[in-house]
Amino acid sequence: MSAEASGDEILLRVTISGPPGSGTSTLVSRIASSRGWSSLNGGDVFREEARTRGISVEQLSSEAKEDLDVDRSLDSLLQERMSSPDSPEIVESRLSGWWAHKNNLNCLKVWVNVSEIERARRIQKREGGELDVCLQKSQRRQNDDMERYSVLYDIDLDDMSPYNLVIDADEKDELEVFQAVDSVLGR
Repeated sequence: MSAEASGDEILLRVTISGPPGSGTSTLVSRIASSRGWSSLNGGDVFREEARTRGISVEQLSSEAKEDLDVDRSLDSLLQERMSSPDSPEIVESRLSGWWAHKNNLNCLKVWVNVSEIERARRIQKREGGELDVCLQKSQRRQNDDMERYSVLYDIDLDDMSPYNLVIDADEKDELEVFQAVDSVLGR
């Protein structure tokens, strides 16, 4: 029985999704700080599962590449957390908007979009390295993720239909992205 069916209110207010380098972590931090809300990053679920299994994050990542059931299990855990009455108000992951959509969770679903070259610039700024290498890595990761999500869930990352707010952040700074989301969330 879902929490909504049992009368428990779901706390989830907003999902934040976007490709690596799009600024989702910064956005979540700003929203949480501004509103006093709790947040969960899909990576946190991954790290918790590695701890539960008594292995390193790298080992779990390696297992996930070899066994798609690892991804399915982790995504199932994330969906359970999102649908629970003690869910944080903000959930950030590549697929959190899709999970909210598929599970009929009534919340704002945000996708932060940036071009490949802008993602590479941001990743280079954060991690260092040559821009062309960052671009190649970013493109490879995006292609790998698109293929994996298509195989696992028949999800096309280019399909924005689950999202009720899509922000093109190429020409926006972190404050402008936050303000766009904050104005839709209201008070």
